[in-house]
Amino acid sequence: MTIKVRRAVLEDWPALRQLFLQGRRETFEWQTPDTFVLEDFDEQTRGELLLIAEDELARPVGFISVWEEDSFIHHLYVARSHHRRGVGRALLRALPRWPTLRYRLKCLVLNTSALAFYRACGFAEIGSGTSGDGDYVLLKSHNERTG
Repeated sequence: MTIKVRRAVLEDWPALRQLFLQGRRETFEWQTPDTFVLEDFDEQTRGELLLIAEDELARPVGFISVWEEDSFIHHLYVARSHHRRGVGRALLRALPRWPTLRYRLKCLVLNTSALAFYRACGFAEIGSGTSGDGDYVLLKSHNERTG
């Protein structure tokens, strides 16, 4: 499967909003699905670098948003139909100065599949805490295995 990653443009927002909404409703099954709305995407990614992953037919299949000032990955979502197909790794590899720049992120403890993914990509735990969404671990990229 061929994945193309590029900077998102305004015309991508409708598809990105839908990906974000669907991904959150599928992933955070312990939360009430109605708490997630399309408009959350605009609020939660404002001012961030947005990269979009497209399949060979130019359909959006994932995205990553980063607060560049802190090298902080705020969101990484991949359509469930494209899990385990290299989309997440392609998005990480497309980040500015990857793998030399060390990126950080928070991942909810209950999101076990995401935690396994990040660890497989060379992220290591550097802290933990609790947010309104639950317990999380703070991870930092070490990029030993970028695959």
